[in-house]
Amino acid sequence: MTKKKYTLQNNPFVVPTNDGKVIKEHFGIPTTGNTDMSLAYMTAPSGWSEPFQTPEFDEYTFIIKGQKQFIIDGETVILKAGESIKIEKNTRVQYSNPFSEACEYISICTPAFSIDLVNRED
Repeated sequence: MTKKKYTLQNNPFVVPTNDGKVIKEHFGIPTTGNTDMSLAYMTAPSGWSEPFQTPEFDEYTFIIKGQKQFIIDGETVILKAGESIKIEKNTRVQYSNPFSEACEYISICTPAFSIDLVNRED
């Protein structure tokens, strides 16, 4: 029997949150055990924000719908649908959606997202 050279993901891991954000991790530590990279589809509701953090991974974000605000080393960057950004590891950043519409986006982290590597501020 020939081993398949692809992995179809139709049952992503839904990360538990308490801030209204929906995170569906398709590939990464909880779904495949892969520590090299993770891929997640997310929806951030209007008014959502996270504390500042300094992740130990590169993060690529592609906006599907709506807008997302990034404060990166003190600079405010706003991405709109169809735009993308790479934030290098060990960069202080805050993510938020202060806009009236929910934001849908895809995030890829290398190495894979892990709460132990996020370094969120209190």
